[in-house]
Order: sequence, then structure tokens, then C-alpha cells
Amino acid sequence: MLNLNSLNPEQRQAVEAIRGPVLILAGAGTGKTRVITFRVAHMIERGIEPDSILGVTFTNKAAREMKERIRKLIPKPARRNRSQEWAHRAPDTAALEDSSEPQFSSRGSQKEAAGPTICTFHSLCVRILRQHIEKLGYKRNFVIYDESEQLGAVKKILAQISAKGEKTDPAAILSLLSRFKNAGEGARSFGDESLRAMAQHIQSHYDSALRACNAVDFDDLILLTLRLFTEHPEALEACRNKYRYVMVDEYQDTNAAQFKLVQSLTQVHRNLCVVGDDDQSIYGWRGAEISNLLDMEKHFPEVKVVKLEQNYRSTNTILQAANALIKNNLRRRGKKLWSQKGDGAKISLHVFPDEEKEALSIVEQIEYARLAQRVPWSSQAILFRTNIQSRPLETALRQATVRYHLIGGQSFFDRREVRDFLAYLKMFVNPMDDVSLLRIANVPARGLSNITMERLLAASHERKCSVFEVMKNATVSTTFQQNARTSIEAFVEFVERTRKDLLEGGAAQDPLALQSWAHRFLEEIGYFNELRRTEKNVEAAEARMRNLKDLIADLDTADRAGSALEQLELFLEQITLDTERAEEEEDHGEAVTLITMHSCKGLEFPYVYIVGLEDGLLPHHRSKLENTLDEERRLFYVAVTRAMLSLTISHCSSRRKYGKLVPCHPSGFLQELPAELVEHADQKAKQPVSTESGKERFDILRASLG
Repeated sequence: MLNLNSLNPEQRQAVEAIRGPVLILAGAGTGKTRVITFRVAHMIERGIEPDSILGVTFTNKAAREMKERIRKLIPKPARRNRSQEWAHRAPDTAALEDSSEPQFSSRGSQKEAAGPTICTFHSLCVRILRQHIEKLGYKRNFVIYDESEQLGAVKKILAQISAKGEKTDPAAILSLLSRFKNAGEGARSFGDESLRAMAQHIQSHYDSALRACNAVDFDDLILLTLRLFTEHPEALEACRNKYRYVMVDEYQDTNAAQFKLVQSLTQVHRNLCVVGDDDQSIYGWRGAEISNLLDMEKHFPEVKVVKLEQNYRSTNTILQAANALIKNNLRRRGKKLWSQKGDGAKISLHVFPDEEKEALSIVEQIEYARLAQRVPWSSQAILFRTNIQSRPLETALRQATVRYHLIGGQSFFDRREVRDFLAYLKMFVNPMDDVSLLRIANVPARGLSNITMERLLAASHERKCSVFEVMKNATVSTTFQQNARTSIEAFVEFVERTRKDLLEGGAAQDPLALQSWAHRFLEEIGYFNELRRTEKNVEAAEARMRNLKDLIADLDTADRAGSALEQLELFLEQITLDTERAEEEEDHGEAVTLITMHSCKGLEFPYVYIVGLEDGLLPHHRSKLENTLDEERRLFYVAVTRAMLSLTISHCSSRRKYGKLVPCHPSGFLQELPAELVEHADQKAKQPVSTESGKERFDILRASLG
């Protein structure tokens, strides 16, 4: 029996409201994940069919955490009985189902156990499209382009249509294309006029390029699902019948397309529970619409609103400062965070002459906390508004030999050798994937020079087909000289032979078959030798090979059903959707965290240092032009509410720009913090330390030095 007595009254009210529309306003640190997981477990306990429950999150990490916590909340006997019922209802899944451990899968598969579906928006749409996308003219084995592959497609188009000498930022174009898709006509006025015009010009070329490769991007996953629902009502009806209870986490971060998706699924049965906090809506720049949460009553007049205000993270001093700050945003749902943790220390405010002095002082404070107060590095974090602010901080940390972890560094999946290997796999799964084929056609070198590939690409544009189809076309290949023709034919033979081997290999094979195959094929093409040849030293080459071997070891976690080629398809789908994987799974050990304010949402640290509280940085200078001051204030609010015990804020009187010191002014947000909660560091330094306090600090310091 689920014990609801461990919840506070508001949490319990949210958990027990299981039918009809519900809005859970979950303030920072108020136990949101606990409420969501208890609510799902409570629904199952009350007899709601588990496979009719859908929980949608924004990250795979959140989905995994929720699934694990739900699993622990359901008693084992209940799980066993329930899973037997699930197996009885869905006999085609029973063979893969452990009778005592029902699956809570985040990845679409026709052979998974019929438990609650807990997944991201994109994973949900992949599930739906894998079943129905043929209705839209795509093949079911479509590939999902990540950002690197999208950039590759944009670059190819720009190379074809740009005037000689014209330079356009493909990343900026891609960002605008994403905005066009997610925000519709409302995004047509966003950004630089010339970039906007170029983005509108290439939009149809971009869509055609992806369609030709049977590929979609992340935005397409949702938009194609919406198109499917509009053009094929029977598909929408099937999804509504399946997902009769829908929960959406971080609802304030949903964009227009995600909002339409949720509305489509829930407007008939109306069993929608959304969880979010308008005060933490900080992603407007990427299309999130805070109005989705603020205007909930407009779409569901009968909605039940539950506020979670008891904070389990921070001291009351920190929470009172956050409450005072955020109340300056007029368009918001009122809430007031409070805690039973006591008042705690005042907020410490520092002023420095420049960013180098700021960085040195912050590092000194971190080391003092570690040595004199026994606060480990991992309990301390430095938060900043823009990535460029990390440079002086990293320099100071290195000079002091303080270990640190910069969140937002190079992802494992951005490394050259990993991208090459995944491009090979994508090409074997779908040879019409031009971006992947063009990446590895001559890696390692096999006589397919840039000139040869450019000619093949031009021929594919002329014939409106993929590069691989052109390579197989005898009429085209005869226009090349003998050496190039031989290389093209050898490459085609290699791809088709490999695909044939993968299609004939299946689930009956040894589970290590895919790993063995991957090692053999990399040796066959000479990729390991290529890494040794192109790296400056043996250690660097070994590190790259180790990265590949680690990735290959994951191949045997793929679904064993189907051919080896189908297993690779599922493996690639999982990797493409799991964009956070490298950052989540890497063990950073004992280290200070350096992180931007946009990346810190959902995290917490006992000791927090917020640097660069200057006008132009926070609020950012763009906020005045784009009328986003409220969002900048919410960003500061999110940063403040990451702190559990100690909060230190700093700003500089000057900052270096292009090598010269430029005067800076304090952020206006500092004036919004109640004066009685803030302690100015220079004034504190003048106050004498008591004998007892001094002796205690000296004893701790002496003990830490051994």
C-alpha cells in the first residue's frame, strides 16, 4: 500500500487529483518529481490501467529517474500481479516481460511490456511515427538527423545557392529554421533581417534535402506527428484511446508545437495533469511559451490548481530574497516559497575591480570553505550568464590546482572518431542518408577525392536522388576516369555487401555478434590505422580508439529482436534521442561545477557563487531590444534558488573587452534584493571575529592540513 502520509498536504492533494485537468504549480525545490512519481503509482494502485498512463518529460535523464522511482514505489507483489494482467492483455509482449519486474520503457518498441509510458516529447513522437509515418509518404526506417547532420545539410544548400564570396552562418540559419517550424509565423520577425530572408529562402531546399534521405530532424518529429493527426484522424483516435491519462513535466517550457500535441491527445478525455513553474520559464529564446501555463484556464476552465510552496532545498534567507526578486514580474501566478530549514546565513555581496580579481577571490573562497569549513569541491558551484565568463574562472581554478567540471564542454558524441563511426552505421541502415555518406566516403582515404564527391553531389541534385543512387548509376560512373570509377564501384560493393551481411544476421546470433562485426569492419577499412596515422602521439590515438571501443561495447544493449540491421537502427535511434548521455554518465568525481544559469535548472548545490551581476550581462543587453527583461529576472531567480546553504553574489566595476578595461554598472536586479538579507563583503571584513569562532576555524584548518 502506497504511504501518502509522507507527503505534505499540498503534495498529497496533487497526488490524489487523478481525473480531469490538473495544474500543479511546483515552486523551486518543492518535491516536484516526488509528486509526479507518487501520482503515477497512486493511479495504478487505484486501478487505472498502467499502459493508459503517459508521462512526458523534456530530458531522458528525468524520464529515467521517474521510471526508477515509480518502480520502487510499487510493491513487488503488486508488480507481479499487475504484470501478469498486462501480459494477459498483451500476449505479444509477454515473452519479453519479467513477471516480477514490469518495464517502464522510454524507447518505442512493439515488444516492450505494457507499463506506463514515461518518455520525452521526441521519444513519444518516434513511437507514433514508427507505426504510422508511411501514411505521410516516408519509409518506416527513417533516420533522425542530429544538429551536426542538420548543419551539414544547411552547409550543402548554402554552397549551392550562395553568391561567390558570400558568407552566411549556417548555425544561425538552422536556429531560425527551427524557430519557423516551432513558432510558425510568429518567428518570421525574429533575428537579423538578411539572415531571416536567407532562412526563408532555403527552407524548402532544406526540407527537400531531408525528405530525399528519408530523414527527419528533431522539430519534424513533433510537426509530422501533428500532421499525421490532422490528415489521419484514425491515428489520433488510436493514440487518444491508448493514452487516457497524460502528465507533462516542465509545462512552462513547452513551445507552440508541443502545446498542440498535448491538446490533441487530451481535449476529449481531458485527463491532463501539467506540472511546472512560470517563475522558472527561461527558454523563451528557443520557442518556449510561458502563456501555455499561465492561460491554462482558457483551455481547461474546470482545471484544478494545486500550489507547492514548501521548499526542501534552501534556507529562508535565500527563499525570501528569491520571493522579493520574482514578485517584480507582474504577469505570473503568485506563490511564496518557504522552508523549515531556518534563516541561515545572509547573502554575501562582493564588488571587484575586474573579472580576474573576481575569479581569484571566488577560488580563494572555495578553498577557504574546503579547508576551514570542510566543504568539498563537489558541493560548490559557480554560475554565470554567458559562456565567455568561464575563461578567467577556469584560469584561476587551474592556477590554484582546483579540480573543476565545466558543464557544456565537448560531448562524447561530438568527437571525430565517434561521429565517423555513427555515420558509417547510419549509412548502412540508410544508404540514402547523404550527410552520413558524404562524411565517411573517403575516410579512410579510398580514392574518392573531394572533386569526385562534389561531382557526384551535383549529379544527385540534377537527378533529384541520393548520392548513393548516383554512385550506382552506370551512366554517371562512366563519366569518371578509370581510377575514380573503380573507387566508386568498390565503395558501392562494400556498402551493399555489408548491408547484406547485417540483414542476414539476426537475434539467433551470439549477443556479442554486433561488437565483433564492428571491430572487423573497422579493421577492414583501416580506421584504427587511420587514427594512429593522423594523431600526433600514441596516447592521443589510443584515447580515440578507446572511445570507439567504449561505444562499440554498447552495441549489445540494443534490442536483440530482428536482424542485425534492425538492431543497429534501434541503437542509433536511442543514441540520437539521448542527447544528454555523455554529460549524465561521465563520473566527474570531486570537482567544482562551472555552469551557465540556463544549464543549472533542476540542480542544487550547498554553496553557490553567482558572478557577473552587471547591467549588460544580467540582464543581458539584448533583453532591452527584445523586451525580455522578465525572462532575465526569472533566470536570476533560478540561479538564486540553486543555493541550499550559502549564496555569494559578485559584480565588477570594469570588465575587459577586446583587451581594454570598460566600465561596468551593477545589475538593477541587485536593488530588488531586500537590504536586510544581504551582507556586503567589505563591511563584513571590518567586523571582528569572536574568540570562539576563530578558535573553531583554526582547529578545522589545522585538522585539514593533517
